[in-house]
Amino acid sequence: MNHLTTLFRNYPQLESTEAAITASIDCLETTFKSGNKLLICGNGGSAADADHIAGELLKGFALPRPLTAGERAGLPEDLARNLQRALPVIPLGGFVALNTAFANDCSADHIFAQLVWGLGAQGDTLLAISTSGNARNVVAAVHVARAKGMKVLALTGRDGGQLAKLAHHAIIVPEQETFRIQEHHLPIYHAVCLTLEARFFG
Repeated sequence: MNHLTTLFRNYPQLESTEAAITASIDCLETTFKSGNKLLICGNGGSAADADHIAGELLKGFALPRPLTAGERAGLPEDLARNLQRALPVIPLGGFVALNTAFANDCSADHIFAQLVWGLGAQGDTLLAISTSGNARNVVAAVHVARAKGMKVLALTGRDGGQLAKLAHHAIIVPEQETFRIQEHHLPIYHAVCLTLEARFFG
């Protein structure tokens, strides 16, 4: 099944994003094949989307992902039977102690930037989610990612904001209202995750 064909059949208004989605999928495939990881950041509903994306990639989504024989070696059978193959993803909104301490002691605008500085490495990819493309803490994280030699993907809306200029590939939903943009982000990242799962585990 071609998940992008299904996406655009169900949401023809998103056809303008096809090139950016395809390029983003290829970028993520290269990242994971190179042994690198994906970091994701966003605020509010976009933070929930970051967690959602991580959940689809860190375990089976639409396909079974049993461990290979080599991966099962040395594990208790019941454990090996339940573990699933995963793609390495870190949603940056989940570090409650670090995030609240950094916001209190340093700068709330630079929370995600600090995490990208500490966790990101050359060859990794950052997915920056902001419906306006201008969330200050997300933009700051992008500056750090680029300085560290990471690839940057953006998932946004409206005119793409600052993220459209800073990202290597920006998926810009052709909507203006925040909730409408978010409603279209979900089918996009589901299609991305389904495509990646098929490429790695199909």
